[in-house]
Amino acid sequence: MFNLPENNIHLAAQATDKQQAIEMAAAALEQAGYVESGYLQGMLGREQQTSTFLGNGIAIPHGTLETRGLVKNTGVAVFQFPQGVEWGEGNKAYVVIGIAARSDEHLALLRQLTHVLGDEDTAAELATMDDVKKFRAILMGEAENFSVKAETISLNVDTTSLLTLTAINAAKLQEQSAVENSFVSDVIGSPALPLGNGLWLTDSAAGNAKNALAFSRARNAFEHNGKTVQAVLTVAVKDDAVNETLARLLDANVQEQLLTGSQEQILAALNGEELVVNAKPAQAAGTVIGTFTLRNEHGLHARPSTILVNTLKSFEAKITVENLTRGGLAVNAKSAMKLVGLGATKNHRLRFVAQGDDAKQAMDALAKAFSDGLGEGVSAVPPAESTVGATEKNEAKSDEGAEGIFVLNNEHGLHARPSAVLVNEVKKYNASVAVQNLDRNTQLVSAKSLMKIVALGAVKGHRLRFVATGEEAQQAIDGIGAVIAAGLGE
Repeated sequence: MFNLPENNIHLAAQATDKQQAIEMAAAALEQAGYVESGYLQGMLGREQQTSTFLGNGIAIPHGTLETRGLVKNTGVAVFQFPQGVEWGEGNKAYVVIGIAARSDEHLALLRQLTHVLGDEDTAAELATMDDVKKFRAILMGEAENFSVKAETISLNVDTTSLLTLTAINAAKLQEQSAVENSFVSDVIGSPALPLGNGLWLTDSAAGNAKNALAFSRARNAFEHNGKTVQAVLTVAVKDDAVNETLARLLDANVQEQLLTGSQEQILAALNGEELVVNAKPAQAAGTVIGTFTLRNEHGLHARPSTILVNTLKSFEAKITVENLTRGGLAVNAKSAMKLVGLGATKNHRLRFVAQGDDAKQAMDALAKAFSDGLGEGVSAVPPAESTVGATEKNEAKSDEGAEGIFVLNNEHGLHARPSAVLVNEVKKYNASVAVQNLDRNTQLVSAKSLMKIVALGAVKGHRLRFVATGEEAQQAIDGIGAVIAAGLGE
């Protein structure tokens, strides 16, 4: 998590136009020691290439790749313009975040910011707030008012393992920067507390960075030590602000929603909001699914995200996208804010789902946009294919890619110890490696994440498919095959 000193936040600022706002941000970055003189030209150059307006009244001006060498330290300078600054195309920015970042650090930084700024009400509140401490707390996700986030809810998990549900929750909390490694290891190794009716609770006294709650529910109930398991709640507690939410867990109506409700109903129940039962939506006229591999050297940052949005906004189809490599919920593919929040880097796989009369045309336009490099220079690759229905076909393959399918022979499956051995093997290679459990039909997840490996729920006899890209892709696949054949330390 990046540091944001209060003196880097400038409330009630005034600027006559976009250029002056960017000049103010650049001057603040230079004064704070984040950049050298000349970075302003890079920020203005970036703005000429593609607008850095993300939506919700938020703009994130930053330098070009050519001026990245002028960045001394990663940091941000935040300016609030209560009167708004015209940012082009009818957009008005109220919060401008000047960014200085080396390498791909900006992607993690943007992902953290967009988790907060993606909420319209929060962005509107920041536009006029006059309390710098509260402003910073909200921007950093440290606000006193605690609420459960949609990103931490996992439903219909195909597992019969209490540990798997707990591991999924721990990974979600870690993605939200709510817990440290000590929390994850402790919560995985400690017994869960049964709340009754198939609900279980896990937590840890160690490594709590901020208040957060993650919830995972199995597709079907199962038994654990003679007791029913349907769902697991994992809680990170930093202060008393979470107590009201914890008290709701004892309410029978809340428990009912946790066991049977939709994501929206679960969020409403946990956050103390009025429960709304929505009618089942009508079936879309057509559904087209396409999976594309991101080839952009610096990931899905502001410029390629804007290209994607501009590609899709002319289509009527409803289009969502999820990052298969990192995991997480599907988001609106027509929102630059949501796209940046995916945290997608080079070689990540993005799965798009389009629904509507022009869904096929939208997916064809996406394929061309990815093939063209999303407005940036990348090695030419053939466009990814898309299919109508609930399945997807081949994606664009990397020339440096390799795959392997291996059968797990460990008597007790892919639990913590063999998972750790596998992760350590994968980390040896200069390659991006993803893995999926073919027998459970899981998504591809990072093979360098212990939590995501455990969450695959792999047992003896399951087939694991590994996909590697990068300079040492084949070496990685060969090494993974060898370590699995050797028993993963058992």
